[in-house]
Amino acid sequence: MKEKVTSTLTLIFLLHSLVTVAQQFPYSVAPIEDQHNNIRFYLNHVASNITTNSLSSIGSLQDWETVRDQRHQELIEMLGLQGKPVSGERPAVKVTKTGVIQKDGYRIEKLYYESLPGLYVAANLYVPDDIKKKAPAILYVCGHAHNQKYNYQAHAKSFAQNGFVCLIIETIQRGEVKGEHLGVYELGWFQWYSQGYNPAGVEVWNGIRGLDLLCQMPEVDQDKLGVTGISGGGSQSWYLPAIDRRIKAAAAVAGAGSLEGQICQRTIDDHCDCMMPINTYSIDFSDVGAQIAPRPFMIAQTNRDLYYSIEAVRTLYDKIKPIYNYYGAPENIRMEEAGGGHSYGSNEEFRPVILSFFLKELMGKEVSAESIGTVDIEKELPVEALTAYVEGPPADDRTKTIQDTFVNLAKAPEITSIEQLNNYRKEVLDFLKDKTFGAFPKQPAPLDIRLEFQANRGRQDYSFVPEEGWRLKLSLRRNYPENGKTPVLLVLKSPNEEQWASLSMTYGVQGKVAIFEARGIGETGWAPSLQWYVRRSSAWTGRTVASMRVYDLLRCLEALREIPGVDPDKIRIAARGEMTAVASYAALLDGNVQTLILKDPPATQNAPSQPDGTGESIEMLNCLQITDLPQVTGLHFPKEVVAIGELPSSYHWAESLYKNLNEPGSFIKVAKLSEWGSDL
Repeated sequence: MKEKVTSTLTLIFLLHSLVTVAQQFPYSVAPIEDQHNNIRFYLNHVASNITTNSLSSIGSLQDWETVRDQRHQELIEMLGLQGKPVSGERPAVKVTKTGVIQKDGYRIEKLYYESLPGLYVAANLYVPDDIKKKAPAILYVCGHAHNQKYNYQAHAKSFAQNGFVCLIIETIQRGEVKGEHLGVYELGWFQWYSQGYNPAGVEVWNGIRGLDLLCQMPEVDQDKLGVTGISGGGSQSWYLPAIDRRIKAAAAVAGAGSLEGQICQRTIDDHCDCMMPINTYSIDFSDVGAQIAPRPFMIAQTNRDLYYSIEAVRTLYDKIKPIYNYYGAPENIRMEEAGGGHSYGSNEEFRPVILSFFLKELMGKEVSAESIGTVDIEKELPVEALTAYVEGPPADDRTKTIQDTFVNLAKAPEITSIEQLNNYRKEVLDFLKDKTFGAFPKQPAPLDIRLEFQANRGRQDYSFVPEEGWRLKLSLRRNYPENGKTPVLLVLKSPNEEQWASLSMTYGVQGKVAIFEARGIGETGWAPSLQWYVRRSSAWTGRTVASMRVYDLLRCLEALREIPGVDPDKIRIAARGEMTAVASYAALLDGNVQTLILKDPPATQNAPSQPDGTGESIEMLNCLQITDLPQVTGLHFPKEVVAIGELPSSYHWAESLYKNLNEPGSFIKVAKLSEWGSDL
């Protein structure tokens, strides 16, 4: 018994030592060849590569200037701001003032403004008294605290007392109107990834219009604008100056960490959806920060933050600093560190440092943080006094539903000719390859096909490598001629299914059948409790569970076509439930799948999942901006589509397409597969 206790204590000590080492060396990621089929290991490796590669191709100012505008447009797109007049002329901001509070040396105007038709932003405007010439202005972007204008009022007050006009704006999450900011995080709205919607985009747009409001004021010098905030406001203090080049100086507090840190250290688990844009182009926050150069930029971070390790923030600073060096302005980027958790420092030491920063950069005043001393943090006014909607929000306010319309989604097109269909197919494929499946490996790994097992009655088990870090299995069943080539029905197994559930679709059908388990299914599956993390982390690294499985299936088709006895031009794919999405997209991308067999397909990818991450993982980045599942199925035309059982009404589009283009016999509906053909 004593030996057992000693052994247990030794194990505890070793585990404690490992944790200590992990904290000291947070990004220790072993070579990917050391481990296969581990989703955590894979995502860590991908995130580490993204962080390592961020800005790695930039070796001079010319290198950066060559790609800067393109990357600026890509960031606009990843925030869901495409189609918005981010640059150029915009209409004047409609402002409604609802009250004024006069304080000693400044006034507080309670107001709201309309950033889009029907989208209103509650705000307080702090204006110093007796402004004799145009003053610099600060946009204070709130973090995710409750009662935001109340919680952060001391910041705006301090700026006003020092001669700045300050507009403090609320987010759609916890302001006076409680919008949905945590759709994926809390509600299971993983369809946001398919929409290409991120709440950060709405906040950025509201911030841009807030800057427009400041520029409309006769008291404000529009050439001297700054932005600052903490937490969610800290991330906005990265996004906003990166997008809006009117901002001359920015101070971001606890607003970003490297993607490597977020995924490897799992700080992503505590982060809301706005902390990473839809990562279509596999960027890190260092790519965002580079857009701010060479304008003055302060990164402030504490060393015991639950949401960002200090190492993850230092990584960003180290990656961005060379860009400032290329501009000859290394002094314009600085990183301030302090003790404490997710805050302005354990003793609020960032407050005077940030004030000193803006006094210098926007007023030209050299005032040290030490001479400023302690900055007052008292919340003088109660929540009710600062309320902008004194009579309630406008009747047409759409803050609570802005996620449904902020990004334009595709509508099913009307197609009446083969030419229209071909044009639509090309448009969809071009979009998907660039903006949905951009994380597919640029250089496919060798398939390295291996025969793992064979037995009587035609069973042969193969394995192959779809992507570095994974080895998946493909099992061929049933007798077939040893000479010549034969058609194959490729059956996709579903996540967490009962044994043989997917294969049961083929009962009564004679011929060669192959069974495939994509990553996360069967032997490579992960615990359901990990699914929420996997779905979010995958999207933050530019992929989704479904898109990874699409790639696996494409590589599976390659491997299957190399196996002796398989007719490469006569492969049919059968799938059910969420795997029908994988089958349909892979068939479209492959272009040579003879028949697509679907059972119980989802009606749309624009549907919520479960808050804990379980449910159908069918999201694919940005896809709903160009297409949806019924249209992807229809694009299989003129090849066969076989529907087992009832189809959702949304698939009437695909069925009508086959009918209108004179191939009604190729869109087949059956109660069971044997009705279609007993001999494949």
